[in-house]
Amino acid sequence: MKDVKHHRAILQSIAYKAMLEHGLLPDFSAEALAELEELQLPVSIKVAPVETHSDIRDMRNLLWASIDNNNSRDLDQLSVAEPISESKVRIMVAIADVDSLVKEGSAIGEHARHNTTSVYTAAMIFPMLPEIISTDLTSLNPNEERLALVIEMEVDADGSLLDSRIFRAMVCNRAKLAYNSIAAWLEGNGIVPEAVSSIPGLAENLRVQDQTAQNLKKLRHVHGALSLETIEAKPVFDGDQIRSLEIEEKNRAREIIEDFMIAANGVTARYLSASGFPSIRRVVRIPKRWDRIVEIAGEYKFSLPEIPDSKALEEFLVKQKAADPIRFPDLSLTIVKLLGAGEYVAEPPDGDIPGHFGLAVKDYAHSTAPNRRYPDLLTQRLLKAALEGKTVPYSKDELDVLATHCTEAEDSVKKVERRVEKSAAALLLESRIGERFDAIVTGASEKGTWVRLLTIPVEGKLVNGFEGLDVGERLRVQLTDTNVEQGFIDFKKISSPRHK
Repeated sequence: MKDVKHHRAILQSIAYKAMLEHGLLPDFSAEALAELEELQLPVSIKVAPVETHSDIRDMRNLLWASIDNNNSRDLDQLSVAEPISESKVRIMVAIADVDSLVKEGSAIGEHARHNTTSVYTAAMIFPMLPEIISTDLTSLNPNEERLALVIEMEVDADGSLLDSRIFRAMVCNRAKLAYNSIAAWLEGNGIVPEAVSSIPGLAENLRVQDQTAQNLKKLRHVHGALSLETIEAKPVFDGDQIRSLEIEEKNRAREIIEDFMIAANGVTARYLSASGFPSIRRVVRIPKRWDRIVEIAGEYKFSLPEIPDSKALEEFLVKQKAADPIRFPDLSLTIVKLLGAGEYVAEPPDGDIPGHFGLAVKDYAHSTAPNRRYPDLLTQRLLKAALEGKTVPYSKDELDVLATHCTEAEDSVKKVERRVEKSAAALLLESRIGERFDAIVTGASEKGTWVRLLTIPVEGKLVNGFEGLDVGERLRVQLTDTNVEQGFIDFKKISSPRHK
């Protein structure tokens, strides 16, 4: 009898090798581990002596809560709402003060600088910072007093930002909440989670946060933010074996965090510029293949202008989502591929770089996840220097180099994550060779043509019958081969693209 292959162990081995192949560090150096051993927590992080720091506010009494994935342990942000009047709300976002513990030039800091982000693969996580830091010492864990940077925003009923402030504070997380259970309650499909009902006032506070987030989102979409819904599938394990691929769907709780973080990132970028500081911005430039986007819209009898226009594209997306919600993620995926990838760019205080096309925002500096993303830690150092009236800790040239490095490393990280996802999908499909599926073309270039199945969220290469196909076209394919070690899933075309 054949030995049962343990999927998790196979994927862990593949992930480790992929990290090395792409120039990433899967392990912390001996120097970083030695630093961790010697790490003595500053008193300011351990016990909260607010009285000795005139620039640190005591905000431990507020109804702060975190909303994240069920299994998240590196909690970077908390949020809380305070109604100001019938139409105005004060939203506060607290960001973990990671810089207080992870110093520039330290071995731990150099590891973070090299990888630039935590790497989340199907079978294991390669954290940007040692877990004792990112999931304990700086994580905004429940009932722990922590230093944070607070971004305060006054928001009107129409979603417009009236005023904003940034300051340091001591905070305490009252409740660790999970997206799905909070969303089910907010959307009327579930009861109030006990973590909410057990804390007086928290349920009402979350409803205010939800309404404010929806107002922020509506205004962004008026300005042309894109309503995209791509399918992201994560392997679900039963013990050490993959049982299925689960799709993560957008919901009201995710939107609270998403919309607050977009707003907070805008405030951060503008604050640094107003302080005469450079920043690292996240940009998505003019779409590289707008002509193909126009062509696809035309196939749906919708006319887009020849010059890229996010408002017109958003109008098309909203119309198609209403017309065919089941197939909308496939259209979204097509548009995402044609928009092109985002990148990090260093922006001088008086600069005028392009904004984020997909979010319809001009000012966007990653700042809300310093435990798991290096650009956010850089931004935090810039922010703290600006708040304290210190000189800029990085020159524009240094930031240019770091921005390029962060873009390149992020690309490598995505390749590792995709590689393991593909191997996981190959494990799931290896017993189904010969089966036929409906698919959509997701990539077409000299390197090859890729398709995604419509019934199972899996992408693979079209090795036969790809001539003349382009992104967004649908067809019938047959699974011809899988290679778990290489992460290859091969298909051949069975029938021509079908009409939409």
